[in-house]
Amino acid sequence: MPSLIRSILRNHLRLKPALEPAKAYDFWSVEYENQPNNLMMKLDEEIFCSFIHPIDLTNKKIADIGCGTGRHWATLYNKNPASLSGYDVSAGMLQQLKQKFPGAKSHLISDNLLTTIPDGSVDCLISTLTIAHIKNIEEAIGSWKRVLKPNGNIIITDFHPTMLIKGGKRSFQHDKQTYIVTNYIHTLSKIKNNFIEDGFTLINEVEIRLIEKFKPFYEIQNALHVYERFKGTPIIYGIHLNKSLATN
Repeated sequence: MPSLIRSILRNHLRLKPALEPAKAYDFWSVEYENQPNNLMMKLDEEIFCSFIHPIDLTNKKIADIGCGTGRHWATLYNKNPASLSGYDVSAGMLQQLKQKFPGAKSHLISDNLLTTIPDGSVDCLISTLTIAHIKNIEEAIGSWKRVLKPNGNIIITDFHPTMLIKGGKRSFQHDKQTYIVTNYIHTLSKIKNNFIEDGFTLINEVEIRLIEKFKPFYEIQNALHVYERFKGTPIIYGIHLNKSLATN
């Protein structure tokens, strides 16, 4: 009997399996941008803006992979691109994007191949808070390199793999339930080397650690135990690469 009770308790307390990104972000889409105390989104915005600011995007073609609700699109439109196209696995997130930007060019995708984008046709490719959701990262990066023009730029941000290795999760609340989104761990060196080995130039790199000044974000959410667990750990990174010397 005790073993049966223990088994029942384990089953009752077991965390729900992580959801694949398409389903998870469909659930999350309506509330996604209503997160004023989301530290990762704040830091992502800071990194992205610092990287994109010096790049001249006038009359350039931009592809946003994992565009979601278009959090960065107002900034990108202000740089007067020729076109801005978004690609995402979540129909719910793209619906929110369309509500914000009715004329948005959006594409629901189910793989990494980007078959609708011709070779060498994109001036700037961005992917923010997305890479760890991609299982076959080599295939995805291969597609990104294929569609980018010579001298094109790539900007990437995401949860730092060190935090994920230590047990960090991407989670959200929906209908009074906590859900976790599936993440795959791709080391930063692996990602950078994939580009650099093909002649890409690393223009800029940022890693931000969880330090004391970020503690209030956790206090507001009654999550000081999470802060204490990851204090001092790099939690987000950004890299900016250029295809100036690339062979692909």
